[in-house]
Amino acid sequence: MINRLKPLSTKFEELVNRKDQAGRCVACLSPDAHLGLCSHCRADLPRNHWHCQTCALPLAFASPGMRCGECQTSLPPYSRSLIPWRYQFPVDSMIGRYKYQGHRKFARPLLAGFVEFLEDRLEPAEKPELLIPAPMHWLRRWQRGFNQAQDIAEYLGARLEIPVGARVARRTRQVSAQRGLNRAGRLINLNGVFEICAPLPQRVAIVDDVVTTGATVRALAHALRGAGACDIQVWALARTPG
Repeated sequence: MINRLKPLSTKFEELVNRKDQAGRCVACLSPDAHLGLCSHCRADLPRNHWHCQTCALPLAFASPGMRCGECQTSLPPYSRSLIPWRYQFPVDSMIGRYKYQGHRKFARPLLAGFVEFLEDRLEPAEKPELLIPAPMHWLRRWQRGFNQAQDIAEYLGARLEIPVGARVARRTRQVSAQRGLNRAGRLINLNGVFEICAPLPQRVAIVDDVVTTGATVRALAHALRGAGACDIQVWALARTPG
């Protein structure tokens, strides 16, 4: 079972990334892994069982309508969120290894599970016509080496047969890092930051790795709706608890 993902020893990391270990669990190195995780480690992933039907905020228990207080008072500009996991251990560590250190092996089991999650919940009429990765400013992308949202969107698009609009939206300016800001600060930080650069179909999905306060997807969804999209979904690997 998963008992630690960070810090990983140098030897552990070498084993995880060696080609001859491709069939092993990325968390415990069990040889009985499927799509990167053994059955025990897969069972440890924190599923987002009870959540707001609109923004996917994790809820403590099932409630009438399954909608959080914020979405009841200020409905977001998107229709639904499909987010399979809570941003808690070990999902947070797996995403962190992938996002900040470029270790895609830790993302592989999450991406495979995400495809299964979407196939189980999407009706044909609900399928987006275009996936739009949350855009990253060119300087930050250069510093990190890749845009994880685009990585995720391209993986999902290839398996679900949905085109990806990697250049449909762009950031008009670099903003301060969102980490450490509260929701109000994030909304101010993102005011007017997204520009839509191409015509849009009616049904689209924003793709990101983690939804925290929801400020980024709200700002991007506002821009997409203003450019003509009618049905906007949010797809992400994980959602932070409130």
